[in-house]
Parts: sequence; structure tokens; C-alpha cells
Amino acid sequence: MSSDPNCIFCKIVAGQIPCWKLYEDEAVFSFLDIGPLSEGHCLIIPRKHYETIDQMGGEEVAACARLIPRLSRAVRQATGAAGWNVLQNNGPFSGQAVPHVHFHIIPRRQDDGLGYRWPAGKLDKQTAERLMDQITQRL
Repeated sequence: MSSDPNCIFCKIVAGQIPCWKLYEDEAVFSFLDIGPLSEGHCLIIPRKHYETIDQMGGEEVAACARLIPRLSRAVRQATGAAGWNVLQNNGPFSGQAVPHVHFHIIPRRQDDGLGYRWPAGKLDKQTAERLMDQITQRL
């Protein structure tokens, strides 16, 4: 499916809903997030409709990824951010609110209140070997 008539991001790409566009080419579209976590928070989306990244071909993912360094530099320079997060969620349990693939660029500053949580666990040898076998069989 190249477009979903019910998708807000597809409507933005089609010009049916206004946005603050930052960049576009034949494969990619980028705009400011209307619900920003910080000043300069923006999104990179594929023009075609995909709900999750595993539905995309490698070249389509690469087209989005190619814009990340360039847009990150521009956002950082424009906002004076000390750092930034690049975030991409897949499915509602991961925090994906709009079911159209999108990459967030979120400028960060000291004491911005956004926080960061990474409760790292431990990987034992038996689990690692089982997972390695199961994943590599499916590649």
C-alpha cells in the first residue's frame, strides 16, 4: 500500500493537512512534530505508508536513515542542543502513537526533564545461545 487514506501522516504528505515541512524528496518527508518533547523535535517519515519498519525494504529504510545525520546537524545547530535522541518505535506497545513509520529527532539539553530510562538486564550464556540460534535461523 503506498498510501492510507485514514493515516494522518499520509494526509500530511499529500498536502491535505498542513505541517511545518523541513525536507522532502521522492522517498522521504520531514516536518516539525506538533506535540514536541523539546524545541526542534521533528520527524522523518517515508512517503509510502508502512506501519512498522519490518514492512519496508532496505532501500526505503536507507532513504530515511540518510537524512538523519544532515537533519540532526541542522536541528542541533538551530536549537543549540547539547545532544539528541533518534527514536523509532514499532507497534503500540513500543510507544508508537501514529501507525506510519517515523523517526524522531529529539534535541536534548541538560535538565530538560525528559529523563532517560534503560534498566539493563543480564544475558546468560544459555539464553544467548538459544536466541542467537532462533534469530539467525530466521534471517
